[in-house]
Amino acid sequence: MKGRAGKTHENRQLKKVGLARALSKLGYCSRSNAAELIRAGRVKLNGALRHDPETPVHVGRDRIEVDGTTVSRRQKIYLAMNKPRGVVTSASDEKGRETVCAYLPKSLPWLAPVGRLDKASEGLLLFTNDSEWAAQVTAPETHLDKTYHVQIGTIADEALLADLRNGVQSEADFLRVKNMRLLRHGERNSWLEIVIDQGKNRHIRRLLKHLQIEVLRLVRVAIGPLTLGELAKGATRALTAGEKRALDRAMRVGNKAPTSIDTKANLV
Repeated sequence: MKGRAGKTHENRQLKKVGLARALSKLGYCSRSNAAELIRAGRVKLNGALRHDPETPVHVGRDRIEVDGTTVSRRQKIYLAMNKPRGVVTSASDEKGRETVCAYLPKSLPWLAPVGRLDKASEGLLLFTNDSEWAAQVTAPETHLDKTYHVQIGTIADEALLADLRNGVQSEADFLRVKNMRLLRHGERNSWLEIVIDQGKNRHIRRLLKHLQIEVLRLVRVAIGPLTLGELAKGATRALTAGEKRALDRAMRVGNKAPTSIDTKANLV
């Protein structure tokens, strides 16, 4: 007689998903790209041509073919990139702008960015072909800490720091920081370390704009316990098994930002 854990695993294996999602789960391409392939008549399920991206599929049991080639589950890949400023976080861009995918090694299979950094922002960006893991990293309920070093065009005083801690109402969103500290300042600008766990669109830029503070640079230096370190601009590297486990643990038990981050690394 099978135990409850065995039945749960078996039920999960037998659960059907849409054909487009199945291709994404197998690491073949994004769900949107899969839907395009299916509608174009390039995908067969168990030998039969399908045109509906929502056609139900048993992943691992049913046979899926794209352009006559059987799709098998691909090895999961997890990469970190130091995204340069001025590059769009997208697989392609309708305006012809340079995208982060241009910096990925050509030998790798399809990978997608995990979340976003806007064009003017830089720093740590993850890539994977594990769509379920990516969804967990970016899910609001995960509350995974993101740490940023932000250069602002003013001297940060206690009043500004208090405003940032208190948060502001911007349109429909209440924007706040989880933690922050002053890193250093010059005669006309300051560097702040800001930790957020909400993940709203252009969160830090909107917060500072509301306070009429100019953002000169915005660099993501950590996601949960994973730090940018000395990774060169535009370079990528694979996450170690330990780093992947640490991120998974942070998402399970409530994460904390790293206790110590080099405040000068990769800021020049």
